[in-house]
Amino acid sequence: MSLTLPARGVPHDEILDRLKDLREGDADWRDGRVFSLVYHASDEHGELVRRAHNLFFSENGLNPMAFKSLHRMEAEVVRMTASMLHGGPETVGTMTSGGTESILLAVKAARDRARHKNKKLTRPNIVVPETVHVAFDKAGHYFGCEVRFAKLDASMRVDVNDMAQLLDANTVLLVGSAPQYPHGVVDPIDRIAALARKHKIPCHVDACIGGFFLPWVERLGYPLPLWDFRVPGVTSISADVHKFGYAPKGASVLVYKDMDHLKHQFFVSTDWPGGIYASPTIAGTRPGGAIAGAWASMMAMGENGYLDHVDRAMKAAKRLAEGIEATGKLALVAKPDMCIVSFTTKADSKLDVFALADRLEDRDWLVDRQQSPNCVHCTVTSHHEARIDEYLEDLRSAIAYLETHPDHHARGNAAMYGMIAKIPFRGMVKQSVMDVMEKLYGPRAAEPGFDPMGQDDEGVVMRLVKSYGGRALAVLDRVDKLRERFTPGKKRRRAVT
Repeated sequence: MSLTLPARGVPHDEILDRLKDLREGDADWRDGRVFSLVYHASDEHGELVRRAHNLFFSENGLNPMAFKSLHRMEAEVVRMTASMLHGGPETVGTMTSGGTESILLAVKAARDRARHKNKKLTRPNIVVPETVHVAFDKAGHYFGCEVRFAKLDASMRVDVNDMAQLLDANTVLLVGSAPQYPHGVVDPIDRIAALARKHKIPCHVDACIGGFFLPWVERLGYPLPLWDFRVPGVTSISADVHKFGYAPKGASVLVYKDMDHLKHQFFVSTDWPGGIYASPTIAGTRPGGAIAGAWASMMAMGENGYLDHVDRAMKAAKRLAEGIEATGKLALVAKPDMCIVSFTTKADSKLDVFALADRLEDRDWLVDRQQSPNCVHCTVTSHHEARIDEYLEDLRSAIAYLETHPDHHARGNAAMYGMIAKIPFRGMVKQSVMDVMEKLYGPRAAEPGFDPMGQDDEGVVMRLVKSYGGRALAVLDRVDKLRERFTPGKKRRRAVT
């Protein structure tokens, strides 16, 4: 199929009709059947944010002198966020396009700061928990930093003693999560930061999902360890406004203790024929709509709005967790510090958690599968409070079905963050994943009805996993463990269990 620009422009009404048709097959987050990807406060709030975004639809944050309004709004978003995270008068930062860019920049700034202090540094590394967000893997790949993964304790928090064993003279950054995405627990930030101070290394807290949630959890009286700038040694924090800040997509904040750290994030070139170029973040052009939408969202919410939504989300998550445990067949992977509920099947139940996920999908729930261990993940928001009972009812029904159909096996879907588990093999099978990515973004991607998971050209690994499911994956896991055992040096990949 060859797709070219229309010879004549299509009428506006027809374009809008086509857009409505295109979204028909999308996940129905408005009905509360999606436990990830979308954070919805209310239709009224959403409309305000859209209007704010559209007011600055064409403005470009690349030049803060040309659009002083965007610079002012960004500065105010940063200051409000810094205050929420107990930053001091010297706390500084920028907005970014999302959590991944915030994480990339935190690693880049730490690497460049270390190089500035040690001109002989050639092999920088960062030490992170096994559950840290995959954007740190991406940052290591992009910026030439070895990523060393520390083990977890029984509560799924990072083992700080193991972190201490992994760091050396080339370590440029220690990282903790508040909370980690897979299971919703906060790493021991106080101990990580103390270790960082001892070795004079920056400490970054990845609070992309928790930054606009945990401050209000604490205010509501839930037990929570200190994790923000009140902890001595914490030098930077990332927090996404487009998650529980209820801003439009494309809005995150990266804040630093002071300018000594932030200045290493900047890029400046004075030799380009086009003129002197200075950029605070990775992006050149910076969409004004995301900045204006974030500012409008925070101003509209206020402390009372965030407290209300966090209170409702925490209560809904508690109901979900209690209902899951009440089945007697399921267990929480960890006791979460916020509204993230991850559960798996008990060993004595003989149930396959991914087969359970299949049954939920058959009832039109969009399910996030995770691995190490295999489990189902739910990020609960205030938008889900009216759906918890229905979800639990379908969960109990799925359990009953699997108990009466013991030969029913999972369809082979594996955990793949951000793709809602539609790829039938683990991300660790890198070449097979690369093949699918090439199809997703290849020349046929625009064809109507195009299926990148078609049967015609499946690879050997894909056929193996789809045919033998968990048994094939278990073999791959054992091979991976053996390889790790005999790999010398401190470098460690994420654990496979």
